Order: sequence, then structure tokens, then C-alpha cells
Amino acid sequence: MSARIPPLDAPFPADVAPVLGRMMPPGEEPIALFRTFAHHARLTEALHAWGAYQLSRELSLGLREREIVIDRTCARCGCAYEWGVHVARFAVRAGLTDDQITSLARGTGADACWTDERDRLLIEAVDALHTRHDVDDPLWARLAAAFSAEQLLDLLMLCGFYHAISFVARAARLAPEPGSTPL
Repeated sequence: MSARIPPLDAPFPADVAPVLGRMMPPGEEPIALFRTFAHHARLTEALHAWGAYQLSRELSLGLREREIVIDRTCARCGCAYEWGVHVARFAVRAGLTDDQITSLARGTGADACWTDERDRLLIEAVDALHTRHDVDDPLWARLAAAFSAEQLLDLLMLCGFYHAISFVARAARLAPEPGSTPL
């Protein structure tokens, strides 16, 4: 399968090269997703700003909570590309066990590996948003009892952002990154 929008290779156009340089840790080449967005300079800049917030300490959700939402969203969207990137880069730092990673891909929040109610709630919220594009009142009440309004807004936007990223990666037919974790 070849990419429908082939990721650009270096040297990058002058209007996107600086943005691509900021999107990765120093010394790392931009991943294919970012090099695909590089076809559209304004979009690349906008996505960098939003993505930088989503992956920063400014996000009101912690690293573990963030990665549960991202990984579950990508799994539910069937996005092997972004799943692989996030699990390979962040799962260990987020304290996710092998059983939890497997559960995020194919299980539910009721799996025995999930002992923290907040973790289970995040999975249920992502599943509800993915399946029904909404959160029913009983689940919302449970979420609101565990998370602040700021955290709930970040949760909703994070899930939506990674739906969009998943749509692009899948529809553009991006090949998995070298060393990424299979879905």
C-alpha cells in the first residue's frame, strides 16, 4: 500500500521547514504524518500549535490520562499508524502495562487490568464518543464527579483531535513508522 499523499522528504519547502523542526525532539527527523501535512504550510503551523498544547504539561490531563485517551481513540478508529507512534513513544513513560496496552487495543474499561476508576472512565468516555458521538447523562455524571470542567473539555478535545489525526493517517494510507508498535 502506498501513501495517497506521499510524505515530503528533505529538503523541505522554506515555509514548512522551521515548523517541522519544532514538531520533533532535537535531532529527530519528522515523522511521516508531519511530512504529509507539510504539503499545506498553514495547516502544518495550525496543527503544530494545537498538537503542542495537547502533548504539553499545559493540558489539564496527566501523561497517563492523555495516553489512555489517545491510544483508545486511535485503536477505536483503527489507526495503526498513530497507535504505533504513541504506544512506542509514550506507553512506558505513561506507566501502561502490556495488559493495559492490549486492552486499549481490543478490550474494555471493565478488563481486570484497569484498577483505577479514572482510567476506566476515560476508556468509557472515548468509547461513548466514538460509538455515539456523545456522552449520556449517567456517564457524564460519573465523569464530572472525577474530573474538573477543564479536564472534561481537554478530554473531549483530545479525543476529537485524535479522531481527526486518525482520519488523515488512515485515508492518506500512511505506512507505520519504523519501530512503532503494531495495533
